[in-house]
Amino acid sequence: MTDVVDSDELLRRLHRARACAVEQERTWRARSEELRPTDPDGAREAGVRTMAYEAVLRVLDEVLTPGRHDR
Repeated sequence: MTDVVDSDELLRRLHRARACAVEQERTWRARSEELRPTDPDGAREAGVRTMAYEAVLRVLDEVLTPGRHDR
């Protein structure tokens, strides 16, 4: 990747990444709830993925709005 981008484009990309992470976190959370009664292993895996996206969201939130989030 050798493209040079300005700060506005970088900010747009970060916001798109955050929106994608929000959607993925919701999807995996719903999947975990859906699988819980019938497939405990699948529900656990979906739960782990949910936590991973939560972590991504915390990082992106701190990058986009530093200091405004609880630790």
